[in-house]
Amino acid sequence: MTNLAGWTDELARTRLHFVTGKGGTGKTTLAASLGLALASHGRRVLLIEVEGRQGFAQVFDTEPLPYAEQRIAAAPGGGEVRALHVDVEAALLEYFEMFYNLGFAGRTLRRMGAIEFATTLAPGLRDVLLTGKIKECVGRTDSDGRHTYDAVVVDAPPTGRVVKFLDVTKALTDLAKTGPIRAQAEGVVRLLHSGETAVHLVTLLEEMPVRETLDAVAELDGADLRPGAVLVNRVRPPRLPARSVTAAADGRVDAARVRTGLASAGLELPQVTLDALVEETVEHAIRLDAEQRAREQLSEADLPTLEVPDLTAGVDVAALYELAETLVEQGVR
Repeated sequence: MTNLAGWTDELARTRLHFVTGKGGTGKTTLAASLGLALASHGRRVLLIEVEGRQGFAQVFDTEPLPYAEQRIAAAPGGGEVRALHVDVEAALLEYFEMFYNLGFAGRTLRRMGAIEFATTLAPGLRDVLLTGKIKECVGRTDSDGRHTYDAVVVDAPPTGRVVKFLDVTKALTDLAKTGPIRAQAEGVVRLLHSGETAVHLVTLLEEMPVRETLDAVAELDGADLRPGAVLVNRVRPPRLPARSVTAAADGRVDAARVRTGLASAGLELPQVTLDALVEETVEHAIRLDAEQRAREQLSEADLPTLEVPDLTAGVDVAALYELAETLVEQGVR
């Protein structure tokens, strides 16, 4: 597998990793695999999900996650991965308790339906609560002053919404002029726009995901948010020499030569089978040609690029460890 740029020293110093991508590209799977990779060599990593889909519970084949940090996997070298499903209502109650000492009042508000009312009245409040909880997890320290987590990985909203999700606190800072909301928003803004944070983009070697990835990189740059690495998912190995791809993609496959080659290997095939092989060769070459163009497009982003293989048997817990090992081999640390 080609290491197109690898994990940089700058990314190795990052503590907060958002993973986004067009729907269907496998961002939850790669967020989980990235968490396992970062937890190698004895580190502690927290996986956070914010979309209410229980994606981590599904990929790790566990019960639905509560609003509590719990151990979900061990990593090679003695590392540990924990996971947290952030519930907006619970986060708002926690916020009331933390900043206004309104634990009892918050529970009363919940019974009254005021929480739904508040997040409907101020839609940005939902994202502020989520990013605020993420900030708290990143900044938390043990009694000895060491960070509780060496890294935090967030399964972020898709590329079409990720910048709005990450930048909403700046808008709230303009609205809330004083008090805990202002201080909370400013702290989140500082973290998300700092060198401690990176936004990784998951894509496939297909036209639409690649275009959406490039659009997202431009949007992140415009919002002064740092793009991290491009994670190319489901990469399949080439079955043709590079020098043969262009001709085969144009339909120029010498069937007689193929038959001679098969015969020399002791294979005598009927004409209908040979024709099917030639057709599959052309289709494979067309795909390889399209994937190469996709790689060239992705290079426009000028970002570290890592590739992970297509797992034909599907994704289970063992596959997550396999993908994590592939990421480690490409420098993730």
